[in-house]
Amino acid sequence: RAHIAIIGWGGTTLCLVSYVSAFSDGASLSACTDMMPRHLRAQLHSPSNDYVTVHTNMSFYFPGDKVPVTVRSTRDFMGFLLQARKVSNDEIAGTFVFIPPGSKLLTCFEDGDTVTHSDKSLKRNLSFVWKAPDQPIGDIKFFISVVQSYFVYWAKIESAIVAQ
Repeated sequence: RAHIAIIGWGGTTLCLVSYVSAFSDGASLSACTDMMPRHLRAQLHSPSNDYVTVHTNMSFYFPGDKVPVTVRSTRDFMGFLLQARKVSNDEIAGTFVFIPPGSKLLTCFEDGDTVTHSDKSLKRNLSFVWKAPDQPIGDIKFFISVVQSYFVYWAKIESAIVAQ
């Protein structure tokens, strides 16, 4: 009986470890559209939160501009997914041209249009630079989904509008 319990425990542990390690090096492409992590039994928290903010020091931009984006948190988090989206139709727009250590570019629709974590080190304050497309696209917002732990996350925390 003990032997069966140990085998069952080992199998369960192996499954959980494989799920955890599957996302320790960044979000999957399946999160591109809705920005939701695909963790097993993860618990979504309200998008309004007290501890994560995403903002830029620019209230407007021109085509081709480079826009600094800062993510600040009062709590440690492990994972994230960051995108710029058009206000008019929620499409992902532009590319990231500077990303911090512990992150990597992801190609959802075009090269470098999304940033995610590259490891599960604890993060708090991150700085990025986003490049607007050369053609006008209208007003944008930055969105971030943050994973505090494997089971707790906040999806699509938004910045203020950056007008074109």
